Amino acid sequence: MNNDVFKRIEKFLITESLVDYIEITKDTTIEGDLGITGDDAYDILVKFSEVFNVNISNFDFKKYFHEEGDWVFGWLFKLLNRKNKVKKNILTVGDLEKAIELGKLE
Repeated sequence: MNNDVFKRIEKFLITESLVDYIEITKDTTIEGDLGITGDDAYDILVKFSEVFNVNISNFDFKKYFHEEGDWVFGWLFKLLNRKNKVKKNILTVGDLEKAIELGKLE
């Protein structure tokens, strides 16, 4: 993938997430590094699909992003000494780059 596509993704993420204090690389994670989660993740990926012409109809958001308020419940469960390790798949900027190449994000 050429550098122009990466730069377009980088500019898109900075504009949409208002994050400009972190160096964005192909390994930058959308939720962990950029802090995009819940409804914001959904909204940004829908817009990403429109801007970059990427089909996201088969993308399972729940596998990659925590829902709004998950951190509160996680804190509460830890407080009660219960194990609550909800492991999510990781979506990276490199994955978005591949999605543009393939025309779909799954």
